[in-house]
Amino acid sequence: MAQRDQPDRDSISCPICLDLLKDPVTIPCGHNYCMNCIKGCWDGENQRKIYSCPQCRQAFTPRPVLKKNTMLAALVEQLKKTGLQAAPADHCYAGPEDVACDVCTGRRLKAFKSCLTCLISYCENHLQPHFESTKLKKHKLVEPSEKLQENICSRHDEVMKIFCRTDKKSICYLCTMEDHKGHDTVPAAAERTERQRELEVSRLNIQQRIQDREKDVKLLQQEVEAVSRSGDKAVEDSEKIFTQLIRLLQKRSSDVKQQIRSQQETEVSGVKELQEKLQQEITELKRKDAELKQLSHTEDHNQFLHNYPSVSQLSEPTDSSSINIRPLRYFEDVTAAVSQLRDKLQNILRDKWTNISLAVTQVDVLLPEPEPQPEPKTRAEFLRYSREITLDPNTVHTLLLLSEGNRKVKYTGQQQSYSSHTDRFTDRCQVLSRESLTGRCYWEVEWRGWKVYVAVTYKNISRAGLESVFGRNDKSWSLYCGTNSYEFWFNNIKTPISGPGSSRVGVYLDHRAGILSFYSVSETMTLLHRVQTTFTQPLCSGLWIRTQTY
Repeated sequence: MAQRDQPDRDSISCPICLDLLKDPVTIPCGHNYCMNCIKGCWDGENQRKIYSCPQCRQAFTPRPVLKKNTMLAALVEQLKKTGLQAAPADHCYAGPEDVACDVCTGRRLKAFKSCLTCLISYCENHLQPHFESTKLKKHKLVEPSEKLQENICSRHDEVMKIFCRTDKKSICYLCTMEDHKGHDTVPAAAERTERQRELEVSRLNIQQRIQDREKDVKLLQQEVEAVSRSGDKAVEDSEKIFTQLIRLLQKRSSDVKQQIRSQQETEVSGVKELQEKLQQEITELKRKDAELKQLSHTEDHNQFLHNYPSVSQLSEPTDSSSINIRPLRYFEDVTAAVSQLRDKLQNILRDKWTNISLAVTQVDVLLPEPEPQPEPKTRAEFLRYSREITLDPNTVHTLLLLSEGNRKVKYTGQQQSYSSHTDRFTDRCQVLSRESLTGRCYWEVEWRGWKVYVAVTYKNISRAGLESVFGRNDKSWSLYCGTNSYEFWFNNIKTPISGPGSSRVGVYLDHRAGILSFYSVSETMTLLHRVQTTFTQPLCSGLWIRTQTY
């Protein structure tokens, strides 16, 4: 606590940053600032060439030269050593969502670190002894946590530094002498190291899957662009072809029109010429008729006989026997021929349009075949593709009990109180995984007691009857694991398999490549059976516990 004769903190705090003065300077008006604070303030006023005090607003020209106030700096340092500290800003105090310092009294500051040894959270000030004391330096500091008390054994009030692998829980050293006596126990740090390795493997698996998915997304984007380009080109080419067809039809229509008009003109011209001749002949005949009429009234017989030979002589008549009147039917044959062409084109379009439509609908976006990936060899390589499997309560047979977050299944022989569900197996003690499996996956199955079938199956497998039994149909592949023997089943065909006995089987799936492999897992990986096929749907992991009943 500050002594009474010490100045208050405001008098040695910077008016700009509100913290204790750092490299204090005194400007001509007498006010004090941190050197960096007043420099920053004046740098902003550089364009006006007028520099003022942020407190009294007194202006200075030119810009004052700043020199460190050594006496004030020494005073600040001395006061720091005697315990005077600047008041923390509001954002340094712990709020409702922050971890508070366990040492502070009154209004507590935010915790800067939590100590797993002390099981206490410290603000930056109260944490200083952990950096100065030799013994405290050995303590484990972590980011502030509100769950420190979870590290205390509720029974013995001791720090839990031991992990029981048998019960999969943290315990204290007293627990090892009582409830966990004889269990497989290790230091919590050692278990953490082991789980850390698994965590890294899981991360590698996730990162590999991210890379695979990003590659797939890139391929799909390329397919989108390729489909778009191909579709645009097909539309463009089709429009050109149909335009050519339309122009061809228009050309033929123009030709037919021109031929009809030309023939029409020829025929009309011939008819008019004949019509003109007939008209002239009519005029001539009328004139002869008038002459003959006049001659018939001549009273002089000699004059009549003299003129009769010349008047009665007629010119040859125009031949009109070829005239054949067919009103509105002169060009009917042309119309019929054009109609016949139209009908043929319609028939062709109707027949060929089916082929065109079929060609459009048969367009299929096929991703490029993936490059073949070598199958892993060591367990560490397989674990890069490890997939956590959980079992689906909606599929589990009612004589099976799920536990440990649905990752363990046990045959009980007693009906369990599962809700009714259409996905539940009713004939065999089987269960499916929640997860749908695609890409490259690896998981392991460990068992003891009952014989077990480790299966991979399509999710739409039947739930009752022989079609529901793993390996007895074409929708599932199943490895029977006995005491000292193995059998592989697919489509109700059994294949005996020899291999080293083990209570753990590893399953490797490369869905896209159509590879399914079963391994005996011990110190080494021993291939038991490999399937090469084509998977048409996502897969599920499955288990069938073979009891004496079946």
